[in-house]
Amino acid sequence: MGNVVVVGSINMDIINRVERHPEPGETIHCLDTSYSPGGKGANQAVSSSLAGSSVTMIGAVGNDAFGEVLIKALHNYGVNSSAISIEEGTSGLAFITVDEAGENTIVLSHGANGKVHSDQLSINMLKGAYAVLLQNEIPASVNEAVMRMCREEGVLVYYNPAPAHQLNEYLYDLIDTIILNETEAALISGLQVTDVASAELSAAHFINKGIKNVIITLGSKGALFKSKDSREFVPAFSVKAVDTTAAGDTFIGAFAASQASGGSVKESLVFAAAASAITVTRVGAQQSIPRKEEIEQLLNSSKL
Repeated sequence: MGNVVVVGSINMDIINRVERHPEPGETIHCLDTSYSPGGKGANQAVSSSLAGSSVTMIGAVGNDAFGEVLIKALHNYGVNSSAISIEEGTSGLAFITVDEAGENTIVLSHGANGKVHSDQLSINMLKGAYAVLLQNEIPASVNEAVMRMCREEGVLVYYNPAPAHQLNEYLYDLIDTIILNETEAALISGLQVTDVASAELSAAHFINKGIKNVIITLGSKGALFKSKDSREFVPAFSVKAVDTTAAGDTFIGAFAASQASGGSVKESLVFAAAASAITVTRVGAQQSIPRKEEIEQLLNSSKL
């Protein structure tokens, strides 16, 4: 089984639960406020670790009150945190508002995530690695440098372009697997994504640009995998969503862990869909991510 390396963000999530999201200019009361370790990078690292992978996290926290808490949380989830740097200033923060339907809005404050640098990832860390997971909550120059290092060392790049923005054309050839939701796929490809058929058109755009594998997650509609020579689709598990925070990160981390352990694409998609389904039934980011045993229990009790 290959290791998984995550280069990305580490945040403290400040979560406000509300009956509904406010209109522009409107002030409303929240039902409660909680603090939860998060960040796309850290969430994906925790997901891969709980799903059975050996995981190393590369990132940065501030020397504020949150920094030590964030590193300790990763350590407690079995993630190797020895390469995380402590920078002057604040840790990354995410201000999350969740309504009664479980839908969320998120405002990010980069903090120390903006100080992550590619020198933190050494060639030694890539030895034995199956894949490196990347997102868009650290400097784009770091992502590019890591992609090039992975290409030289023969390590797969799993890229989650979130928050979404247009990609430089020359990056496409450096990405082995791109994983996006409907909104991200639509923004980057320029093609509206509302269902499986439109997701296939968007996926074809990325493949034509040079990316080997594309996964588009469609929320309650399921997830689509597409490459030049193959296609897989898995429906979503039917659950009552309480909080969608970290659902996408859970899917990505679980998929990578399953692939690293030798699972087929179809097996890994189903495994990731089950992990994500469990996550949305719980509140918070990392604390909502399931362990491998829980995922397997859902798989064993389901007909999917």
